[in-house]
Amino acid sequence: MIHKRIIGFLSMLGLVSFLASCSSIPEKAQPVNQFDVNRYMGTWYELARFDYRFEKDLDNAMAQYSLNTDGSVDVVNSGYNFKKNKWVSVNGTAKFRGDKNTAALKVSFFGPFYSGYNVVALEDYTYALVAGKNLDYLWILSREKNIPENIKQRFLLKAKEIGYDTSKLIWVKQDKKSPFDHK
Repeated sequence: MIHKRIIGFLSMLGLVSFLASCSSIPEKAQPVNQFDVNRYMGTWYELARFDYRFEKDLDNAMAQYSLNTDGSVDVVNSGYNFKKNKWVSVNGTAKFRGDKNTAALKVSFFGPFYSGYNVVALEDYTYALVAGKNLDYLWILSREKNIPENIKQRFLLKAKEIGYDTSKLIWVKQDKKSPFDHK
């Protein structure tokens, strides 16, 4: 009896994991093709995002990516928590979900749990629009602490076409030098 319950639980866990992995990108989003992961490595400043608990109260947020020998990507996300008056960071790992020439990855900061990380617009490896696993996650990233208005508007239009409510974007202050910034 207990054996059947354990098998049933493991089967259900497997099904949930499978279904979660299937929904790693919003339905209308397409990841960038002909993606060069080496050009994507380095520092990216977060200019806008949807608010969610892991980045709550963070300004001066940034992500730093470096390629591991196994083809996975080391991720360091950091920012300044303006309510606690301190810098914080978290390390994670990203892996390609398929073809390494397609910007469809999965990222984990908490053990075996991964979430979608999809570059859906990329401008000369200087500006990126990143969609999460669903319409609750969206980021606008830049190599600099600003973005030209024409690229910003193009990214906002693309996000709306995918189905994002861009009025919910939080525009992130980038006014401090991070101790994590190795630029």
